[in-house]
Amino acid sequence: MNYVFPPAPQASVAVEGSEDRIPVRRIFCVGRNYAAHAREMGKDPNRDAPFFFTKPADAVVASGETVAYPPETGNFHYEAELVVVIGSGGRDIAEADSLNHVWGYAVGNDLTRRDLQLEAREKGRPWDWGKAFDRSAVIGPVHPAARVGHPDKGSIRLSVNGEVKQDADLNELIWSVPEIISILSHSIALAPGDLIMTGTPAGVGPLVPGDTCVVSIEGLGRIETPIGERT
Repeated sequence: MNYVFPPAPQASVAVEGSEDRIPVRRIFCVGRNYAAHAREMGKDPNRDAPFFFTKPADAVVASGETVAYPPETGNFHYEAELVVVIGSGGRDIAEADSLNHVWGYAVGNDLTRRDLQLEAREKGRPWDWGKAFDRSAVIGPVHPAARVGHPDKGSIRLSVNGEVKQDADLNELIWSVPEIISILSHSIALAPGDLIMTGTPAGVGPLVPGDTCVVSIEGLGRIETPIGERT
């Protein structure tokens, strides 16, 4: 097959303890999946159907890479998240079978242009400009589920310049990982390489050039992101 111009390089994320990498197909993100974060965003937490937004695959950034302060924002935020990596696809996956489709887990940071997100929300518009911008998905090395199991509890914590900003437990998720996978698969056929960012705890806040943001999840290690000057 001949292409008019060269295809984009395959986006990928690292695998812990291996030279292998995981090709990224799509990135799904769960909105307001911790009760305290829903409240700080001015919304009541509930068990209505969860909602999702997406980021492009090439938004991925590895731990240790500098992320420049992005354009068109004056309120650039961090969001610590557990990331689920799908290893075998499927449609209409039963909740009881969901974890059989997981290859592994990683630490993530859902970087957000908060002012653009909130402006879009107030106008009833999509969140893409606030969420799906370049280099907005920091994803650490993926730990195989065969090695670490399926974390449903444990510390999730974020600090900026050594000061703790987010401190919660994975058991505070409103919608669990098996529920999220099942619900997504009833709307969209999941496939290997799909990533799911499962939501952030309370305590979101701004980053500025010169900051260093660290996210850690019990059993999955930590990721670090220096913030560079505005692009």
